Amino acid sequence: MTFEIFGAFVATFLTFAIFSFLYKDNPFYKIAEHVFVGISAGYWMAMFFWTQIQPNLFGRLWPSIRYDGTGIWYRIYDGLSFVSSSIFPAGGIDKGHDLHFSYLIPFALGVMMLLSLFEKLSWFARWGIAYTVGMAAGLRAYGFLNSNVLGQVKGTIIPIFNADLPFFSLLGESHFNNVIILVGTITGLLYFFFSKEHEGVFGKVTKVGIYFLMISFGASFGFAVMGRISLLIGRFVELIAYSKEEYYHASIWVLVIMVALLAYSAFNENDESDAKI
Repeated sequence: MTFEIFGAFVATFLTFAIFSFLYKDNPFYKIAEHVFVGISAGYWMAMFFWTQIQPNLFGRLWPSIRYDGTGIWYRIYDGLSFVSSSIFPAGGIDKGHDLHFSYLIPFALGVMMLLSLFEKLSWFARWGIAYTVGMAAGLRAYGFLNSNVLGQVKGTIIPIFNADLPFFSLLGESHFNNVIILVGTITGLLYFFFSKEHEGVFGKVTKVGIYFLMISFGASFGFAVMGRISLLIGRFVELIAYSKEEYYHASIWVLVIMVALLAYSAFNENDESDAKI
């Protein structure tokens, strides 16, 4: 059996194992869940190490352009290179960076976070986690403010009437589209104004805002559903392909075996429940 056929059986098993949750929580689903979480964690940890830590951290602490082989700092590097030459190649790390001792601070914070594995030293991890969470929150707040707040405000600052614009256009700017954006923005914001009761004319205006919000949320939800449906179609296409003779009817065999095992498990559970009664 080639690796391609073996991969077809594995892919088919994992797909049916996830689908088996529609029946109930069972060992097949737990196996697929644990495999997915474990492989994802290992993959992203390796990707993060080789794309961030090794080039951007170690590459700035021991760059090849400052390597001399005589100083204490690079003697430490030579010792690390003896332990793992793939992470610390001979002659320094050539990633185009210069030497920055300031990167010892994030390096120390990362080591402190790893100390959470030891109970007596776990309190060191609080400093690394606090710095990371605070820095990430600040950067995310700035990015969110710049893109989701200021960007949205800039997007609503548009000319309502412009002689160069057509009255109506489905794909580009037009007087009609600009008016729709203006009305939707104002009525949507007024809906969240709770200092005045939503009654009378003000209540009718806020109801228009509700319609705009419903259309927006519905479009976002529909887009998400379309993405999930496309993934589902992709899995069905592969299952159909793996049911052919060149893959030894992998989909059919895996489905039959899993259904038989689940039926046997359900039969035994019914017998045990009857015995208890």
